[in-house]
Amino acid sequence: MCHGADIKGTGPLARKSNPPTPDLTTAAFRKRLTDYPGVIVSSVILRPNGDLIPKTLRENGVKVPPHAWTVKDFRDLNEYMTGVIAKSR
Repeated sequence: MCHGADIKGTGPLARKSNPPTPDLTTAAFRKRLTDYPGVIVSSVILRPNGDLIPKTLRENGVKVPPHAWTVKDFRDLNEYMTGVIAKSR
């Protein structure tokens, strides 16, 4: 919704996010992903930005049920993003 399928911050909610939705294909993020392989999953679980992501989604009509993520969802997300980032090099 925010980062878009290309994870470059081009999703439909990207412009409504404050702070702006970052491009996750940048060299800086790739380095972070290499240094901390679990960063994608932990950012969803630990919510370093507090309620920012769920709040932005809710404010734009996206229903966010509690405990909506499964272990498989996290693995799939990590695999997808890692693949997109690797292709953007």
